[in-house]
Amino acid sequence: MYLMRTTIDIPEDLLRRAKSTAALRGIKLKDLVASLLEAGLRTEQSQPQVVRETGQKRAIPVSISSCGEVPALSNLELAEIFLKDDLQNLALG
Repeated sequence: MYLMRTTIDIPEDLLRRAKSTAALRGIKLKDLVASLLEAGLRTEQSQPQVVRETGQKRAIPVSISSCGEVPALSNLELAEIFLKDDLQNLALG
């Protein structure tokens, strides 16, 4: 297996939470990111997909209100929801 180096932009508060989670688990940040990415890709293959405007597919782990409305969320709020969902899936898997 070859390791590849890349650069990604992550919101500051999300990066802080990821670093904190890695520290609490006693692992390196890069290992946490790799495991969450792997878990997310594995989960994506097994769940119904929602196609976003970008063409990316991702199940959206949000609740729909009793009247059928999906809440309006910012990109930051969605990123936090995805991270929480990924962390839960990683803990269960």
